[in-house]
Amino acid sequence: MSETAPRFAGIGGHHSHRAGTVEWLTPPRIIAALGPFDLDPCAPEQQPYPTAVRTFTRRDNGLLQRWEGRVWLNPPYTNGEIGRWLARMADHDCGTALIFARTDTEAFHRHVFDQAAGLLFMEGRINFHLPDGTEASGNAGAPTVLCAYGLHDLDVLAASEIAGQLVPLRFPRSVLGAVLEEPTWRQVVDSFFAERDGPVDLADLYRYVRSHPKSAGNNHPEAKARQILQRGPYRPARRGAWERIVE
Repeated sequence: MSETAPRFAGIGGHHSHRAGTVEWLTPPRIIAALGPFDLDPCAPEQQPYPTAVRTFTRRDNGLLQRWEGRVWLNPPYTNGEIGRWLARMADHDCGTALIFARTDTEAFHRHVFDQAAGLLFMEGRINFHLPDGTEASGNAGAPTVLCAYGLHDLDVLAASEIAGQLVPLRFPRSVLGAVLEEPTWRQVVDSFFAERDGPVDLADLYRYVRSHPKSAGNNHPEAKARQILQRGPYRPARRGAWERIVE
């Protein structure tokens, strides 16, 4: 797990519709779906249920503390504050943040789009909880997004059952290489036969290769497919049909 020393100063707080009025707590179902977390540097002073093993409240000023392990961040939304918290989270690069999907803001572009590993735009609008643990009346008033920092948290986000749309922003090099590598004609034909049992009509194979991205810019994809068939391990099964030779 990563470890970062304090680099930013500021007043801690928690997510609020109106700055300084009421603390709005993360719904416990979200913590349960994504946890456990090692640290919540932005925890409410009254905690009816745990969000992490260690917590800092605004009395501790989490921006001045050392962050260690996997972090859960539901930051304050006062003007000028959220950018500092997201910058610290991006620098730490290990954990998940819950914020409004304000994709047009400078802070979102600089510290989320440019530095997070992936996003989960949640379906609908969530209901935060009050300091006594009860659910607040009315929803959050804006769309919410979960921001994963680090590939581990992206995996956790992808595996969760939280309803929404997952948008990966970073990939391991091995995965990215596999995604970007163009398949060979051998791989295209082999994948077609692997999905079917018994002899395959050439007409079906030709339709498949013509619609495959590999055929983009190639005027004779059928000829490429025939070359692969003739090189084996394939043979004619009947008129107009071929089959894979199974040894």
